[in-house]
Amino acid sequence: MPTENTDRFSEFEYVAAEFADEIITHSVVTDIELPENLGRLALITLDNNAGPKRPTTLGPGTLIEFGRAVDAQAERARAGEIVALALIGKPGFLVAGADLGSMKSVSDPKLGEAMAELGHAAYDGLLDFPVPTFAFINGLALGGGLEIALACQYRTVSTHAKALGLPEAYLGLVPGWGGVFQTPYLLGPENALTVMIKNPLNNNRTLNGKAAYEIGLADALFDGGDDPSTTAPFLDASIAWATRVLQQDAETIETLNSHRDHDFSPEAWDRALAEGRAIVEAKTGGYVPAPAEVMDLFEAARTSTRKESAKAQCAALSKLIASHEFANTVYAFLDVVQKRSKRPAGAPDPQLARPLKKVGVVGAGLMAGQLAQVFATHLKVPVVMTDLDQERVNRGVAAVRANFEKLAAKGRISASDAEQLASLISGSVSQDVFSDADFVIEAIFEEIELKKKVLRQLETIVSPECILASNTSSLSITEMSSALEHPERMIGFHFFNPVAVMPLVELVRGPETTDEVLATGFVTAQKLRKTAVLVHDAPAFVVNRILLRMMGEVQNSFDEGTDAHTADHALDPMALPMTPFTLLAMVGLPVAQHVTESLNKAFGDERFPVSPNIQRLIDGQKTAIWAKDDASSDDKTETIPAETMDLMSFGDSPQSAEELLTRVQDALAEEIGLMLDEGVVADPEDIDLCMITGAGWPLHLGGITPYLDQSGASERVNGRTFH
Repeated sequence: MPTENTDRFSEFEYVAAEFADEIITHSVVTDIELPENLGRLALITLDNNAGPKRPTTLGPGTLIEFGRAVDAQAERARAGEIVALALIGKPGFLVAGADLGSMKSVSDPKLGEAMAELGHAAYDGLLDFPVPTFAFINGLALGGGLEIALACQYRTVSTHAKALGLPEAYLGLVPGWGGVFQTPYLLGPENALTVMIKNPLNNNRTLNGKAAYEIGLADALFDGGDDPSTTAPFLDASIAWATRVLQQDAETIETLNSHRDHDFSPEAWDRALAEGRAIVEAKTGGYVPAPAEVMDLFEAARTSTRKESAKAQCAALSKLIASHEFANTVYAFLDVVQKRSKRPAGAPDPQLARPLKKVGVVGAGLMAGQLAQVFATHLKVPVVMTDLDQERVNRGVAAVRANFEKLAAKGRISASDAEQLASLISGSVSQDVFSDADFVIEAIFEEIELKKKVLRQLETIVSPECILASNTSSLSITEMSSALEHPERMIGFHFFNPVAVMPLVELVRGPETTDEVLATGFVTAQKLRKTAVLVHDAPAFVVNRILLRMMGEVQNSFDEGTDAHTADHALDPMALPMTPFTLLAMVGLPVAQHVTESLNKAFGDERFPVSPNIQRLIDGQKTAIWAKDDASSDDKTETIPAETMDLMSFGDSPQSAEELLTRVQDALAEEIGLMLDEGVVADPEDIDLCMITGAGWPLHLGGITPYLDQSGASERVNGRTFH
């Protein structure tokens, strides 16, 4: 063991003292005798002893214990007692990453820098280890949890590993414990870009075990076995492979070297850096610091030494950890998306929920088809669609079945699963097929009388226990349920487009909806892998009400005479997923106008005026303000066609971008304050959860309410902050 004088980690103990509540992930060392008298392998198992579901994380206490364990094994290696070192985690996890819950309390940049330096000190022990090192990635490995594997010489990965990645750019940080330097030299710069920038900025995508092996994060892929509660089969296979590596088995080494053959050329670096800069600019406009910092470190890694890069990583982390963007991100990611979504306000006892054995969807159009697909995929029950004529029914059913075939073709599901799921989808022109359904959701045109008519008809067909749901985006569940003899069975179940991707379901309780029906809604949403938020039956509920208030302020400023480019880009500092005019085109001018009219009817002209210019565009059969609103188009030129401009008229009161941004901030603060006063949701956290999961609003804003506090809008408008 190292003596006290040679302990590299004593200088960091003051850091651990600042995190008294840290749940330590312990480093448990076990010796394994390798076959053929090869010698001993020391296996470090990372385990927090907190049960199977509590992720292992890396706080300062954990890093100190790990670093000391590695140093102790290094002394044993130098003494000839072990021939290799390996790491593995408890079942389901290698390590989930840094302890963000602890890091959010760091406000002193010097403490943040010490945390960064501590991580490097711990991982340097692996990088400089005197005998070969192996990481056996048996499960989740994110951020620092993947970097601990990258610090090893060799890596295996389990088929059970569901999420590997470096999500720091998404979380407001950088891969600052060596990942930003090591990844391009392991995978090649273009694959490294995928792991560090492309995936994080694409809704925080991760890699499963197979994909991680294919991209080069692991040298070998092994079956995790049939029992996810044990690592034994994967560990046995990994040790056998490590033995062959240590023996320098010719076939194993040849396969390993071939697998590590990536493009490390100057041209590959040029392509990766250019593409990465373009992605960051497109996604953030330069207003979000972390992705730009990742790119700076990535580019510097091309010419830096490991120690030079480590110093730059520590400086970047110390700055970012103390930033309000990181504080907002941790609030949004941990407190809102992770915690609030699992304990939704107002949810009844889930034991009250009814099982669903058959689902009906009224409609066979695009949205109805998406609903049918998600119900069949996750509930594995028959789903029947209806529409006005057989041609529409056939087209809708065929589209859903074709989607399953496409997923199989891309390798996302097996061919047999695709066939089984497709067999669950059927259609009919008669609603009599709903007679034995447990849950029927309507997805028809947003017209209240039409919906009431359909619901009245459904009630004469379905069983007394069947739940009737509406996917309405803005209309009153109370008014719809008034058409029913049994309004207690009615619920709002509002999905967001695209249904398969967007996590949010706005769950709307009618005045007579029973706890049993509401509980079924919450449990069903959970089974569909959606985040359900209970919202009061108010016009446009949460997401659309906020979006339409925002879009309306921008549109009104444009109508009043603000230059189109200024109006559409005034909100760029918020780094929203798309500009207001692009969002308007995506939603559809008629849909946006229809929802605005509903809000206008409820709340008046002052907050939700109806734009005459938008109505003129609708009447003129225009679909957008800009000539190009397709975010995937290569042509990013923003021009308004002459024939579109001729339809509109404007005032003479233009605003600057700064004035319009402040106007929107104040409008959002007012609207959210009113929504909370009205009890549309229980707390500001629910507003943020809705905007993050239903509209893709950035984590660095905290959703929206922390941003409004920090911009001063909350105080300006409401006289108080939301937090």
